[in-house]
Amino acid sequence: MVLPRGRMGIDHGTMARKRKKSGRKYGPKAQKKVERSMHEMKRGKLRSGRSGKKVTSRKQAIAIGLSEARQSGGKVPSRKRKRKKSR
Repeated sequence: MVLPRGRMGIDHGTMARKRKKSGRKYGPKAQKKVERSMHEMKRGKLRSGRSGKKVTSRKQAIAIGLSEARQSGGKVPSRKRKRKKSR
């Protein structure tokens, strides 16, 4: 006997998609902001905040997009905090 999907005939793909939608880390606003900042970086138009220098790093472009999304009220996880050194 051949089962069409998975071990017990359950489509695990749709179950995972349903679960993923509810527990999303980043909202659509964050996605748009990061997409726009990446586009600007590729065109050479993205500048960093304080110094105004041109951004060349992909990671920096993503960070700028996420911080803009945070400021405009998008669903973005909070920034990771540095731990204090314990002696």
